[in-house]
Amino acid sequence: MTRARTLLVAGTASHVGKSTVAAGLCRLLADRGVDVAPFKAQNMSNNARAVARATGDGFGEIGVSQYVQARAAGIPATTDHNPVLLKPRGEGESQLVIDGEAVGHFAAGDYYETHWDRAREAAEAAHDRLARGHDVIVAEGAGSIAEINLHHRDLANLETARFAGRGASETRRNGRVAEPGGVDIVLVADIERGGVFASLVGTLELLPDDVRERVAGAVITKFRGDRSLLADGLDTFEERTGVPVLGVLPYDDPGLPEEDSVSLPAAGEADVWGADDGVSEDRSVTVAVPRFPRASNVTDVEPLARVPGVRVGFVPLDASLESADAVLLTGTKNTVDDAIAARDAGLYKQLRAFDGPVVGLCGGYQLLGERLTNADVESTGDTEAVEGVGLLPIETRFSPDKTVEAVERDLSGCGPLAGASGAVSGYEIHMGDSRLVGDAERPFDDDGAAVDDVFGTYLHALFENRTAREAFVDTVYTSAGRVRPETEGKEESPYERAAELVAEIDLDALGLES
Repeated sequence: MTRARTLLVAGTASHVGKSTVAAGLCRLLADRGVDVAPFKAQNMSNNARAVARATGDGFGEIGVSQYVQARAAGIPATTDHNPVLLKPRGEGESQLVIDGEAVGHFAAGDYYETHWDRAREAAEAAHDRLARGHDVIVAEGAGSIAEINLHHRDLANLETARFAGRGASETRRNGRVAEPGGVDIVLVADIERGGVFASLVGTLELLPDDVRERVAGAVITKFRGDRSLLADGLDTFEERTGVPVLGVLPYDDPGLPEEDSVSLPAAGEADVWGADDGVSEDRSVTVAVPRFPRASNVTDVEPLARVPGVRVGFVPLDASLESADAVLLTGTKNTVDDAIAARDAGLYKQLRAFDGPVVGLCGGYQLLGERLTNADVESTGDTEAVEGVGLLPIETRFSPDKTVEAVERDLSGCGPLAGASGAVSGYEIHMGDSRLVGDAERPFDDDGAAVDDVFGTYLHALFENRTAREAFVDTVYTSAGRVRPETEGKEESPYERAAELVAEIDLDALGLES
């Protein structure tokens, strides 16, 4: 059986557009009839999804970008698409997830000294399974491929390039060696930062020889203006390095979920998403999102920010909520310590006095309850009970067991989601279980609680479901006493927008002729 070709989308730095390019290539190739799959050997993100485990029954966790890329490729996401996931939890520690299963919490040094070899074996095995089942693998690198201090343990970049290219049969194409079962590296650089040619040349200079020879071309992202002004620079770069520029991509945001917290304001700072939709302020509403220090799965709020008229405003824990029309509490990697931080900052008092819809998702749901018990508190090292906000009659007890599953449920609208009904889908990733200790409506048979204008659930991706999203937005507008603006037409799929964005990349030069 012929092994898949691997395109490794590597970057000169973090946040240069690798995830978007990889997703766009997945959709573009799938639209052309290519059997394509995404891959990222090692990811670091608190934005995760529950997907089917590739090596056993049940569900496991992968980074949200590989889930998105699998959807772009038109295939079910599995743990093979991201076999190693590191979920930062503060204090220099991350939870290590291998093949979808949580292994433990480790400092960086402990991970590299004790668990990296196992992680590498899992990553290579996952890639090998994908390579036997698909024609092309679009692999995403991490950060910069030229971090020379990490070259001996760079799993997502150098090690991926090496094990993806092992055992390939070589054929000649366009004057360079192309490997149907091998790997081609596409180097991505962001021109918006400035110094794009210096970053490209410097990256190439710092690559090990065996990896440098696999670089098939470069892609420049986030370009604004007249491309002809780049002509001299492109020519000089190609002459100096022998590496062709495969495409110059315009600045655009297709609307794909964010991979990590780079796009979030720092704890203690504010930011607003969705304010560039052309809706006037008197026709808009603001959903305040208190910025937890250990926030996770913040992608849950992105569908709301894409609704015309809705502003998602991230605010510090001690900020006033007086100007907000609703409040949404996101997930957190450590509910207990973020609950203590929220209480000490005065957020509890503000939430109890808030006169409007309040929604808590996962850790935010736990925090809205009366108590958190059997909780490990990082700041004290003790196990103790911690007070919740007390807006929902639930009590959460923590244990070493972790729930990870993709789910479909029937939603019975209640609280801020009154009027919603029907099947919804999403996923659960959480420690601890919550039980009702008082009277409340249940939005789902075995999950969630609602009292008046307060609603909580463990279901991530709730607002990706139209019935839940529309019901909540309608409630927020009604509560705020504003008229919701009418919208026309259907928003284009972010996967198609990503494919259009990368359509300029010269796939012929990569041996992927249309």
